[in-house]
Amino acid sequence: MKTSDQPGFIPPHGNYQKLLSYQKAEVVYDLTFRFCERFLKRGDRTIDQMVQAARSGKQNIVEGSKASGTSKEMEIKLTNVARASLEELLVDYQDFLRVRDLRIWTKDSREAQYVRKLGMQSPISYETYREFCETRSAEVVANIALCLIHQTNYLLDQQIRRLEQDFIKEGGLRERMTRVRLQHRNQKK
Repeated sequence: MKTSDQPGFIPPHGNYQKLLSYQKAEVVYDLTFRFCERFLKRGDRTIDQMVQAARSGKQNIVEGSKASGTSKEMEIKLTNVARASLEELLVDYQDFLRVRDLRIWTKDSREAQYVRKLGMQSPISYETYREFCETRSAEVVANIALCLIHQTNYLLDQQIRRLEQDFIKEGGLRERMTRVRLQHRNQKK
């Protein structure tokens, strides 16, 4: 039995639902699923690729968060996989717009700033964007997706840097196990 003066070596973990990066990745997945159903033709391989990249972005955050208690290395790797999957999805949306000669909003455009402002709500969900995504053109919805992916990627970049700093400061599972074991031995003396 663990007492309050004998900390365990597995820290609290797995609370991914509270991560803003997860919340935004979930919005990206929901938006992408609906975008593909609405604007791409059935049988288009791009549908599977886009939906799977969006799903991978979301699910790897979940898996990394759950693995974090026993493997900081795995958490960092999976968070980076989430980041890479969303980057792939970002390029898919850019390709969609480019090959159709549709406009890609600049970072400082009025529209992109509006989407960023919407994204400041917390918690965030697809409901924040539903009206826009279900009533606007493919060009507008794809650009909303781009804005959301950029926001999510920014958060994941920050999260990866923080995970790196935490690992440097606290170490991994073996180091925590050793510390707790040494503390236990010292208390017995």
